[in-house]
Amino acid sequence: MIDLSSLKAPGWQRIVAELNAPAPDDRVYFERMLRILAQVSAARQAVLYVPDKSDGEEVDPRVELVWPPSGLDKDAEAAAQAAAPAGPQAQIQFAEESRTAARAAFSTSQARAFGLDKQEQYYGAGSSSGFVLAVPMHSGMPAQPNPRGVPQPAPVPAAVATLLIEPRSQDAVRSTLAMAEVLSGYVAGHYSRAQLRKSLMSGFALDLATRLIASVNTATNFKGACIQLCNDLAKQFAVDRVALGWVTNDIVKVKAISDVEHFDHRTAMVQKLASAMDECLDQEQPVLFPPPPSGGEGSDMLLSQAIVHAHRELAAGNASLKVVSIPLRDIDDSEGEGGIVGVLTLEAAGDVQMDLTTVELLQAAMDLIGPMLRVRRNDDRALPLRAYDSARRAGAWLVGTKHTVWKLVGVAVLALFVFISVYKTTYRPSAEAILEPRVRRIVSLPFDGVIKKLGDKIEPGAVVAKGDLLVELDTAELSLGLKDALGKIEQARTQAAAARKSKEPGAQGKVAQAEQQEERARAEADVYDYRINKARIVSPIAGTIIAGDLKDRIGSTMKTGDLLFQVAPLDDIIVTVKADERDIALIRKAFLENRATGEVTTKAKPDQAIPFQIERIVPLAAAAEGKNFFEVRCRLTKVPDWFRPGIEGIAKFNTEEKPLIWIGTRRILDQVRLWLWW
Repeated sequence: MIDLSSLKAPGWQRIVAELNAPAPDDRVYFERMLRILAQVSAARQAVLYVPDKSDGEEVDPRVELVWPPSGLDKDAEAAAQAAAPAGPQAQIQFAEESRTAARAAFSTSQARAFGLDKQEQYYGAGSSSGFVLAVPMHSGMPAQPNPRGVPQPAPVPAAVATLLIEPRSQDAVRSTLAMAEVLSGYVAGHYSRAQLRKSLMSGFALDLATRLIASVNTATNFKGACIQLCNDLAKQFAVDRVALGWVTNDIVKVKAISDVEHFDHRTAMVQKLASAMDECLDQEQPVLFPPPPSGGEGSDMLLSQAIVHAHRELAAGNASLKVVSIPLRDIDDSEGEGGIVGVLTLEAAGDVQMDLTTVELLQAAMDLIGPMLRVRRNDDRALPLRAYDSARRAGAWLVGTKHTVWKLVGVAVLALFVFISVYKTTYRPSAEAILEPRVRRIVSLPFDGVIKKLGDKIEPGAVVAKGDLLVELDTAELSLGLKDALGKIEQARTQAAAARKSKEPGAQGKVAQAEQQEERARAEADVYDYRINKARIVSPIAGTIIAGDLKDRIGSTMKTGDLLFQVAPLDDIIVTVKADERDIALIRKAFLENRATGEVTTKAKPDQAIPFQIERIVPLAAAAEGKNFFEVRCRLTKVPDWFRPGIEGIAKFNTEEKPLIWIGTRRILDQVRLWLWW
């Protein structure tokens, strides 16, 4: 037992110095406090409990530390392990009594002594089995009033230490309990020092972040801001190199290196930097190389257990090189709270220190700079990418922050599937179509002849009436032939008359011969007369000349049957559609049910859809391009004035109302049915 009879005793001064010494975290300090309490009170065992409010109102103590770690004899240890689960609870002597004492101390926030044999609070009677002292440890933080100003109940102690002591007198128990309670008061000092250190660190980080942000804001773009940040940090901490990487699709890409404007990502140095940054990103915590010890002065449990393979590779060329990587977090990141948007890596050689204080300062400053850098990067991105990020953040509010894009895609696919399964519309099979006049007259040459002249303004596109002159042939040769035929007729008549007057034998034969010559000449004359009358070729119908241009053929000879013109009325045009045999059943059903309507749009004006009605379906299929087609003739209900024969387009038929999913999968299902049939 340590001598604490005087404040000037060496034991007391050593304890005060040890309790006032800084600790890296609360666990280390509580280990120190538990050891000192056990030594001061000469306890066989000391146990530290922390509050576990699993039920909401009553505090359930949870074992955190046991001192000494193995303080049981073999028989007691075996019994404890058989009665309690593995872990710290298995090492505790009188575990149930110690837990009951800790629960009472948590409830009352006062130090208490309990006798082991009577299972009740000690009020003066002795105990032959020993005592359990329950000492609460307060953090010293006052209760905060609620918004209405009503004070809240006293806070629950930060921890409770139970001390198992040997049987002793009433005064000795009270003295030991009072001494333990005095020493436990140093816990409040530890929390105060930790809070002060945190406030100072926050102030330093805020000052550093303010200076860095002011410097970074002078850059005109994101890349310039990254370079400025790296250069300023290199000067502030006097390190050899500072690099900043940005996270894209869970991969860190180096964006800037101090004192380097341009660099190649394929170089070994940049690749090592990227690997170290990826290592920090994967662990989502700062990484320090060489790592700090796991215990003792300057220790840190998280940093000591971090994986540093890539950082060791980065520092392999310099034995004195120290490397630290700091994640840049953004709590408003679209990937969720605490999302890492970048990694900052510092390399320092020589006497430059990279300790826990530097890591904490950098992390606090980067937590303030990370959101600003994200805003600068978004400002430099293209508008569609910024809209995508905004939509993803809005979607995160709807479906959550994890896997937002995939969730939104799943919701959209489900909504789309429901829509196409429920919504019905008219199934409109399409096919190629061509516009043709209902009536078309072909004007051809009735006999061989020479074109003398054309009618007035006769050319393609001219509107003509029935009987208008189209072409006039040269009749000079025909007139000469007619005169020659008429002369032969007169000659034959004269010969026949002379033969009748002759009394010579055979006169009758000469008369018959002359009459035959007359008939032949008369037929020849009729031919010439017919051709002369047909030399004026006129329009057989009223309409528009849609084909034929003979301006260059005037004076040239043409053969019988040669095409001269095509005349057709353009106020009556039909649509000839080549419907696929896979759709003809639906089209014919609509035709029989008097629903045979549709629309056609042309290549000339695809923005205009002209309605039509089916008039006739040709029952014989025609083969073309390896497929079978049925010709469907349709009548336009309205004929635009710009329609011309021969215009091609796409026609769509109105058949039945079907769901969108049926329309989209009809051809596939029909093909599958054919395959299964075979």
